This record gives sequence, structure tokens and C-alpha cells, in this order.
Amino acid sequence: MTALFVEPAISRPGWFNRETTFELYNAIRFTSSHKTMVKRKITIGPYLAIPLCFIFIATAAAQDTAIRAGRLIDPESGKVLTNQTILIHDNKIEAVGTNIIISSNAKVIDLSNATVLPGLIDCHTHLADGAHGSEPMGIFRKTAAELALESVPNARAMLESGFTTVRDVGTYRALGDVALRDAINRGDIIGPRMFVAGAYVTITGGAGSDSGLAPDITLPWDMHFGEANGPWEVRQVIRKLAYNGVDHIKILSSGAVLTHGSNPHSQEFTLEELQAAVDEASHFGLRVESHAHSPEGIKNAIRAGVASVEHASMIDDEGIALAKQHGTYLDMDIYDEECIQEEGRLGKMPKDFLEHDAQLGQLQRDNFRKAVAAGAKMSFGTDAGVCPYGTSGKQFAFMVKYGMTPMQAIQAATSNAADLLGHSNEVGSIKPGKYADIIAVTGDAIADIRLLENVQFVMKDGKIFKQF
Repeated sequence: MTALFVEPAISRPGWFNRETTFELYNAIRFTSSHKTMVKRKITIGPYLAIPLCFIFIATAAAQDTAIRAGRLIDPESGKVLTNQTILIHDNKIEAVGTNIIISSNAKVIDLSNATVLPGLIDCHTHLADGAHGSEPMGIFRKTAAELALESVPNARAMLESGFTTVRDVGTYRALGDVALRDAINRGDIIGPRMFVAGAYVTITGGAGSDSGLAPDITLPWDMHFGEANGPWEVRQVIRKLAYNGVDHIKILSSGAVLTHGSNPHSQEFTLEELQAAVDEASHFGLRVESHAHSPEGIKNAIRAGVASVEHASMIDDEGIALAKQHGTYLDMDIYDEECIQEEGRLGKMPKDFLEHDAQLGQLQRDNFRKAVAAGAKMSFGTDAGVCPYGTSGKQFAFMVKYGMTPMQAIQAATSNAADLLGHSNEVGSIKPGKYADIIAVTGDAIADIRLLENVQFVMKDGKIFKQF
């Protein structure tokens, strides 16, 4: 630690003003770069007298880093910039441009032969569900502690694959995702910046319920935390989730594919219940996303005012028009069908799940193409956990195959995703003031979008987690 002595300039008391604050800050910043104890008398104007005191400052000087980017993708403008320099101070981007002066003590990272992008954002993940597996009944054979520990490598795999931010949209054991998020934020474990839902808000026996057990078996509290029937129960659940520190709300307005006893064609929750969810969440500054496969489940969610519809598999023309009218994002996981079918071929996917999925995969992809052509707002969500963690980048090629340009696919996972999260001022592009979340690949990612399946450089919060 460095000790800074501050002596009074005059004898009468007063208050900080803009000038005195600036002068004191500069003195502290100057002193903090020295590893020895320094005594400096600071005159801070006629408005403040400070009793003789010590101000202790960490001796570690702020780290400056400069990245030389051969190609820099700017999703906000939809352009690829060349020969750019990115200046980073601590964990924030300080400047971006072609004529940036680099200080002599800055660490320089040469990515002049690479394509540099903002850290990617997956808006539909399940990192806190433990080890990858297709059978949700498996959670009954594990303790909550086992699931939590199994989830640690999920977070690391996600970050190292280039996804520096995720919106985690529910877990079968409530609040495990909150604990995972907090452990990452404390630096206990490695993982992406997480925005979490805490639990599924679901009807009794619904798409987000732990189902398949005999009716006389009582579930522990964390396996039915989000169960609600009727508008007031919905509000009560959301109040509990808000109290426990969630970042958004996940509700399910249709049946599911990967849930026993469910029907993805069904409608779950009434319009009144969905409206209650959106209204109650808004009182806590929380946005709501809705799982929905069926046409009416999708349209009811949009009419209720959700921020995004997840899956949107059977969305019809009216649903697309409603999404455009309301500015609702469609978060369509069009790659994970590959994993469902592959596990089916290997005999690892439950038979009823495959029956639910029959013909839905191709229908969802065709509707994705329609939504893109219609100009609906699209984000990037993969349902990570259906496919192995760390493979979300494989969806980019499918988004291009089904109607997006490579730039549109990248925008879905950067600037669009940041807008959906409500954090465009922090993530989603490489701009001054935002977090230094930066990734890179060798080659031209616009010419070959599949390069994003193997991200070679990952920086989150100004720290490098993977490099060439």
C-alpha cells in the first residue's frame, strides 16, 4: 500500500468543489504510482480543510493496453474498419481509431493479422444446470452442491469460446445461477458476465416444472420455486426472484420440447397472467423473456410486452408482424436441432423428446428465414446446454444459411444482444467507455463466418483469458 499525507491548506472548514476534487484526484493518482511512502502537501483551494490524515492507495498502477487490430468489426455501423488501435485502461476501452498515441509503458497486443470483434453475447444459456446431458430427470440424482460444482467448467467453456456475456434463462434448481454469477463476479471462478433469471416462472406441471415423479413425492423448495397459477401468484414469484437478486425474468407461455409430459403446441399462462408478469417485473426494473413454441403462446407473450420470445418455433405471419410492431426480439436457437437429432441417433435422447421435436426443427429454421426477411429484431440465443457448452459459435453458420448476412449474424450476437439485455452502454461494441470485452480470430470472419466456431483470443474486462 502507498500512504498519502494530506495536510490542511487553511484552518477553516468547507466542502469539496469541482476544482478541489480534481486537484486531489490528480495528487492521489500521481502518488499511487509510487511504491514508497510519499509525503505531499496538497493545496486544494479555499473551500476545504482536511485534518492531517492518511489516504491509503493500492500500489498497483492501472494497466494500459493497446491492441493493434488489422480488421475491426463495428456492429453498430455494420462496417469493418482497418488498421485500428484500441486503447484500454484497466477494464474499460479508452479510445479507438487510427491515430491513437500509445504510451511507452502500455502493453501492446498485435492482432494486425486477425479480425477483432466485441465479445460475443449468447442470450439463451443454461450454464447452471450441471454437466451436459439430455435427461432432466438427472437432477434428481444429484445434490444442489454437485450441480453447482459441475457448472463451473460450463462457465469457463463459454468464456473461452468467445462469449464474454450471457443471459442465463433459468435453471431447474432455483438460484444456482445467481450463485454462479456472483462467484464469477468475485473472481472465485472463470466465466462470462452473467445476467440470470433465478428460476423458471411456470404453471403447475408446465414447461419449466420438474416433472416425471410420482404425485406423492414432495419436491424440495428450489425445484418448484417459480411455480405460479393466476396473476397474483405470478406477481408473488417475481417479487421473490427480485428479492433474491435476479437480473431478468423467464416465463414460459407454451409447452416445451425437452420436458416430460409437455406439449410444445400448447399454450401456458393466460394473457392476463403474462401481463401481470411484465408489469410486476417492471416495478423492479426487470425485463421479461418468454419461452414459446406455439403460435398463440408466442403472440400472447408479445401482446403482454415481453422483451424477447425464446425459440419462436411455430411463429406465424401474424406473430412476426406483432413482433415488429412491438419491437420484440426473436431469440431463435436454430442450431441445437443438430444436437437433438444426433443424440437421438445415438440413443441418448428420450423418445418423448424426439416426438415433441418431430418436424419442429425445420419449421423453426424456415420461420427464422421469414422473420429475417420481414425485418424483425433478431438476437443470438443457442439454448446452450442442449449442445455441449462452448459450441455456441456453431450457430452463426446456420443463421447465415437461413437468411442473414454474416454481419447481421454478428450483430445479433453483439449490438442487438446488448440492446435486448438493456446494457448497450457497457457491452456489444468496441467503443470508449465500454467494458474491454474483445475477441479475435485469424482470417476474415465476414468472408468465413465459421471462423467464429474457433475463437483464438478472448479478453473480458481487460483481462486475457485466451490468446494466440
